[in-house]
Amino acid sequence: MVNGKQTINAANDCIVIRKANGYIIGGRTLDMTGFDGDVIGAGHLVIQSKTDETDFRPMPVENGAYKALPEGYKYVGVVRATKPASDPRVSIVYDGEINDKACPYPFTDAIKSALQAAQNVNLVFMHD
Repeated sequence: MVNGKQTINAANDCIVIRKANGYIIGGRTLDMTGFDGDVIGAGHLVIQSKTDETDFRPMPVENGAYKALPEGYKYVGVVRATKPASDPRVSIVYDGEINDKACPYPFTDAIKSALQAAQNVNLVFMHD
């Protein structure tokens, strides 16, 4: 079996994730239902169902911004490295330093506050 050739621009990954102190060991495969991009970029928010510990998803987006956190989900971190949406096996950083100005979508003050209040998430947002 051979997959077709695909080019992914991951040049900003090391700029987005400035420091990764902690990440979910083994990574997770994201449920991409409703995600319509070709890639999921480094720094994209990841959420998890509060009732199904295996249900991890990219935070929904619309018009170039994150939508509201879906009912029954919690923040768990951000994608560590850009991956094709067709193969969303990702590493998720929950403790580290993130360049909020280089992330694929803006982090509002409300999202930053919610992340700071989230249990087991310790992300610091900085930029140059």
